[in-house]
Amino acid sequence: MATALKDRMREFGFSDFKISMRRKRMIRLTPNLAVANVAESVRFYTEVLDFKLRMIVDAEKAHIGDVLKEEITYIWANVMHGDVGVMFQQKQSFEEDLGVSVDHTGASASLYMEVEDADALYESLKERVTFHKAIATTWYGAREFYLKDPDGYLLGFSSMAK
Repeated sequence: MATALKDRMREFGFSDFKISMRRKRMIRLTPNLAVANVAESVRFYTEVLDFKLRMIVDAEKAHIGDVLKEEITYIWANVMHGDVGVMFQQKQSFEEDLGVSVDHTGASASLYMEVEDADALYESLKERVTFHKAIATTWYGAREFYLKDPDGYLLGFSSMAK
């Protein structure tokens, strides 16, 4: 039976995929979000969620740095919080670079982040943001809450209940 299953899986390419993935190990997934205003997104993630600005690029692609300046219009940025990274790209730049139309910002997915203490993070944010879903214990034992960023992206934060 095990041989038959292996043969059947091989028909669907699973063994080749496993071998291929060993050679091409994926290292990290960093979402690149189309946004209306890169600076506003950077401010929200750095000032409210305590991310650190890693890199930012101006509209003329002449200024690449790691400091947000109010007088400059930006088209792309990368922020990090530990191992969690997010990129922001101005909507028009996103469309031009990737050749796709962005009818609206926000998404049909959520960015789900595991944190050390969801309750403590929730308490630190409750005077600064409007929550999409208040903190609660899920059926699988996690403490979770959700909020939306300035462009409508749904951000989830979770830690295992104590």
